[in-house]
Amino acid sequence: MSKLFAIIDLETTGGRADRERIIEIAIAIHDGEKIIDRFESLINPERTIPYNITRITGITTAMVEDAPKFFEVAKKVVEMTEGTIFVAHNVRFDYTFLKYEFQRLGYTYTRKQLCTIKLTRKAFPRIEGGYSLGNLIQHFGISVSDRHRAMADVAATAEVFDHIIHANGSLDFDSLLKEGIKETQLPPNIKMEQIEALPQETGVYYFHNEEGEVVYVGKSIHIRRRVLEHFKKNTNKADKMMRYVRDISFQITGSELVALLLESHEIRKYQPIINKAQRGKGKPSGIISFENSQGYTCFSILKITEKNKNHSSIVASYEKGSHSAMAMFRAKSEFELCDCLLDGKTGKSSCLYHQIGQCLGAGVGEEPLEDYNERALEAKEKLESAYDYDCIIKDIGKNENEIAIVLIEDGKYQGFGYYDTSLGNGTIEELKNAIQLYPNNSNISGIIRNFMASNQNIEIIKLS
Repeated sequence: MSKLFAIIDLETTGGRADRERIIEIAIAIHDGEKIIDRFESLINPERTIPYNITRITGITTAMVEDAPKFFEVAKKVVEMTEGTIFVAHNVRFDYTFLKYEFQRLGYTYTRKQLCTIKLTRKAFPRIEGGYSLGNLIQHFGISVSDRHRAMADVAATAEVFDHIIHANGSLDFDSLLKEGIKETQLPPNIKMEQIEALPQETGVYYFHNEEGEVVYVGKSIHIRRRVLEHFKKNTNKADKMMRYVRDISFQITGSELVALLLESHEIRKYQPIINKAQRGKGKPSGIISFENSQGYTCFSILKITEKNKNHSSIVASYEKGSHSAMAMFRAKSEFELCDCLLDGKTGKSSCLYHQIGQCLGAGVGEEPLEDYNERALEAKEKLESAYDYDCIIKDIGKNENEIAIVLIEDGKYQGFGYYDTSLGNGTIEELKNAIQLYPNNSNISGIIRNFMASNQNIEIIKLS
């Protein structure tokens, strides 16, 4: 085998690469058959070593006082690993720490990477107790005298690596290397076992920071795949996730519509920092209704702010100004509203539609006030409701014995729930009783309208 592998282990002052520092490094160069070179050194982190780290590793602050600082071994690390594939057990942890140390020196450290957790799982898919290094040491009978010291763990990882290379059966090691090198890079503390435990189902997922706070909420019809996609990308958003994410949780919804509704609710509930950054400042808007000096009902688009968001003249609110404009256009077309009385225009001149005979001229006083305002009132009621009719929307549930249901009543979204189909089809009242109430928001009507438009075969029960 012509490839060279740099098997690396680090001991650090903590789990966050952006805050903590390396206190020990060990490297073993492996040629695919054996170790051909080694390097190890304690590192002075230029800070005290926390007690819990000393308890685990045995490394004390006194032990590193006279050790070289990272910049003093950086050249050795670069030269030794040049042209090699970076190998570690939970590679993201060690690789991220090294990258941060080099960044502090103004150097970009880049290597292809392999994770022995992933490789071992591929080569030995039925190891009891999981794929932690400690369990693999026990499983393979590896002799280790000084666990949680860098070189001892490197030696153990190298033996695990040997077992992978010489695995029995039809293991295509070159293909495995190719796949491993392209493998998704995960944030520190997120292990492949945790990713692979995620469901391949529809639902909402949550990324948490070190304090357990929700920093991102997303939805997907395939939670595991979507979570992995986040960390594949080289974007500012992915960088933020690498920096903040320390844990992942999820809720299975079954229904994609319910996932969309729950995601919208949870983003507003938690105000996650990454979602907020992704949306940017945003420009929520609404449609207001008022009378002009002649008494005609007018409509206009308004940018919604904290000061005016509860104003009584707002008849409908939307996530974006473009959504307000589209709603206004639909109302104008359906109820033949005068263009002169829309978007702040107050009838100073005849509109184009009046000039070509497609408007009755309310804006210039040619259509009777009562006739126009009657249609405008219908338009206002339609805008306020946001829905064509009250209904219960049925969708797939979390298992084969239930359905998901969404309730639209009194022209408003009321919430969603699940109904046990083993009890029968369910009466309207039984279905309503299964609904968990959720607050409406400016994004909900668009979610539901779009879902209904793109899922023509979905079952809808209209309410009288």
